Amino acid sequence: MKKTHTIDLSPIKRMKTSEMTSYLEFLLWHYRIVDAFWFLFVSEEFDLQTAERLNERVWEKVSGMAAKDILKRFQIKEKGLRGFVEAQRLFPWAMIIGYEIDEKADEVIISVPHCVPQEARVAKGLPEFSCKEMHRSEFVNFAKIVDDRIQVECLFAPPDPHPDHTFCTWRFTIAEDH
Repeated sequence: MKKTHTIDLSPIKRMKTSEMTSYLEFLLWHYRIVDAFWFLFVSEEFDLQTAERLNERVWEKVSGMAAKDILKRFQIKEKGLRGFVEAQRLFPWAMIIGYEIDEKADEVIISVPHCVPQEARVAKGLPEFSCKEMHRSEFVNFAKIVDDRIQVECLFAPPDPHPDHTFCTWRFTIAEDH
């Protein structure tokens, strides 16, 4: 029989709501910091292109796993764009980055006005890294778990030129021929 490791939640169960909220903020911040240092150290040890390629593989895998878990844990049964948005709002990275989600009947637009990883690189004098294919993998795998009819279109993302007020914008629709 396979044993699974359970997470000890006893310290959290003793917390008040405000303490849990503070701890959740810490966890999300820490999640972002681990991701940032992982990327930075891989790019230093190898090169930027290797870090970008590995980042794409990691987020491709993680996003699908997260979507499955979110749908199950929060009992999201809705398909289509509404189900995608409901699940996406619970995806930790959507909270960390602060995705702006514009939901319409026939499309969803996700924009990123402030991208902490990219802003941190620019502040340190480093160039933006190419994240377009990583996010494409992330969004495609997340979306297909919710509903395989969802189509993902990148309007722009680094390395593409972008306006100062938005790093990337993605469009989600339902395939007509599906």
